[in-house]
Amino acid sequence: MYDATHVDPAERNPVRRLFYRGWRPTRVGRWANRVAAWSSALGLSSKAAVLEVRGRASGERRSTPVVIATVDDSHYLVSMLGPGSDWVKNLEAARGDAIIRQGTRRAVRLVGVPPAERAPILREYVRVATSGRHHLPVAVGAPLSEFAAIAERYPVYRIDPA
Repeated sequence: MYDATHVDPAERNPVRRLFYRGWRPTRVGRWANRVAAWSSALGLSSKAAVLEVRGRASGERRSTPVVIATVDDSHYLVSMLGPGSDWVKNLEAARGDAIIRQGTRRAVRLVGVPPAERAPILREYVRVATSGRHHLPVAVGAPLSEFAAIAERYPVYRIDPA
């Protein structure tokens, strides 16, 4: 679980609770993620992609659908489920080495963004990630100060070429 003191905002909705509980995807959520990963990997959207990272325990490649936020010509990934997300733990174990599939596969290096610099990225993420925005307790169009207040709870990574 991400943090017992912070309830996943998506769990307030009974339909979304079918997909996520305790900051983790449910069985239905895992199935939906597989479908989203398949469609994102086709590269039909400039925002949707699949992140592949080696599993920290198994060493096998793990695929996760992600939304790419673009701010000032840089591209970023946001962990909508916080630092307890499996892809974040795997990425940290892999020291930032990953693959992005978006029509084609490309090796990337994901670099952590300090919390003080995350607010504008989180604001853009909430704008473009229609399903991911439900996990952040800030509304689309909220002032930057509201995003700064939650920035420490949501890891952000800049996508650099490998």
